[in-house]
Amino acid sequence: MTSRIMTFRISSRRIFLSAAIAAFAYSASTTGAAAHTTLYQRLGGYNAIQAVVDEAIKNIAADRRINRFFKGANIQRLRRQLADQICAASGGPCVYTGRDMKSAHAGMGIQSSHFNALVQDLGKALNKFRVPGREQRELVALLAPTKKDIVTR
Repeated sequence: MTSRIMTFRISSRRIFLSAAIAAFAYSASTTGAAAHTTLYQRLGGYNAIQAVVDEAIKNIAADRRINRFFKGANIQRLRRQLADQICAASGGPCVYTGRDMKSAHAGMGIQSSHFNALVQDLGKALNKFRVPGREQRELVALLAPTKKDIVTR
């Protein structure tokens, strides 16, 4: 009887150990797959990016700190270009075909506070759609280098 109990305990340990190893291997393989997804994929693709851009544009339109810079702008063109820029920067299949940031914003007198306001409006949109903090930080890090070309004062 003792040998049966001992065999059962050893078998149970082996099964548990095998199950634990299998679970770890599965976890490692799915974590590895997640690590190779692009920011574009983690954001939810083009339609999700477009929804965030639409909300950001609403926020910008209501933001007295910066909405004057967008008066007279072709909003549909801005919408498409901003979505394409985010899509391309985040590893998506889009190609941004708009002007470079320096020439697009030349002579506008944009200050750092204006740039930061736009980032805040984008952040509100990302929060509305519950985009996780990690993805928000990655997106801002991708867009931050444009500040040197946009801010002139």
